[in-house]
Amino acid sequence: MPGPGKEAAAVMKPGLDRNSLFAVPDFRRLWCIGLVVFVVRWLEMLAVSLFVYNATGSAFLVAMMTMLRLLPMGLFGAFLGVWAERLEQRTALLIVVLVSLATSLVLALLAQAGALAVWHLAVASFINGLSWAADNPVRRLTIGQVVGSGRMGRAMSIDVGTNNASRMLGPTLGGVIFAGVGIAGAFWVSVVLYAVALVAAFRLGWRRGPRTAPTDGVLARIAEGFAVVRREPRLRGTLIVTIIFNVFGWPFTSLVPVIGQSGLDLGPEAIGLLASMDGVGAFCGALLIAWLVPPTAYGRCYVGGITLYLAMLTLFALAPQPLLAGAALLLVGLGGAGFSIMQATLVYLAAPPELRGRVLGILSVCIGIGPLGFLHLGLLADAVGAQWACVVSGTEGLLALALTRRSWRAI
Repeated sequence: MPGPGKEAAAVMKPGLDRNSLFAVPDFRRLWCIGLVVFVVRWLEMLAVSLFVYNATGSAFLVAMMTMLRLLPMGLFGAFLGVWAERLEQRTALLIVVLVSLATSLVLALLAQAGALAVWHLAVASFINGLSWAADNPVRRLTIGQVVGSGRMGRAMSIDVGTNNASRMLGPTLGGVIFAGVGIAGAFWVSVVLYAVALVAAFRLGWRRGPRTAPTDGVLARIAEGFAVVRREPRLRGTLIVTIIFNVFGWPFTSLVPVIGQSGLDLGPEAIGLLASMDGVGAFCGALLIAWLVPPTAYGRCYVGGITLYLAMLTLFALAPQPLLAGAALLLVGLGGAGFSIMQATLVYLAAPPELRGRVLGILSVCIGIGPLGFLHLGLLADAVGAQWACVVSGTEGLLALALTRRSWRAI
């Protein structure tokens, strides 16, 4: 099968500006698929959180819904990395999009019939988590192959910036739809958006060149990926910071609707707007990073980003009124942009080219440790309330970051 062809080769030539990435049709298609996935993710997460909280009154169960989306990363991330290496990448991407579309369609039909239950959402969250776990070793790996290593940082800035923009649109849209037509409307919107992504995946022109069939087993190939991580201090440090973020930082997003409703006394539309402030800050941060941060500063941007994130999530939880809470979430997003853009970029650049799929799969495993954080945060929320649970988690994250400085300073 043909390789990246003239389009990808053109984008790898020096001297092209940042906008030249969008001149490559396959990058546009991969970007479009990512945009759909990101918007649907945030839209559904908010709608599901509101549905579950209104149905059960349990902050713990709300946190568990998001935890179930992350669980497949820890369980299957490394295997998905090997699977992605063996399967033609366009085919793998089509499978991922089709599974997501089918899941949202089933939920839409159940909700339309008035038969939707919390356990349906739990199962669907786990299935969607499989698609999420495949994003790094499938779609983002393909982005790197299409644009080339020299432009991976810029491509990730655009991709993560799109994710952050979706965090402005997704929660706001989810809150408005939930308030207007209920959760069924949210899932029908998801179905339509996934259909757009499916068309983009079908039109993808990239084909990975032929590879020699592997003679070793799946477990041996996974072990080889872990051995590379152990040998390379930059990879090891990057993955340690990823674990800290996903255990102590990111889980707090599941409780934003709970704090908005029970702590700040907001309605669904206002909760959606509040949750979108994280995305506003992250989108602005992504733009600044794309234009101002040189490759030599990627490591500092990564560690500085998580530090700001953890500090500001604590401030958000303590905010006595919506305006201050929104400002704190704006800064949470700014820090999150630095972390999330550099996460996949640093791993991609530090890993040997022939092992990138496996190492990106291991990155998904580290992200997938997040369910421990959601379990920890959910139990804390039921014990001391959602606000103080976030304060404790953010403080623990800053302490963990300080204690592991010797490990991550290599990046």
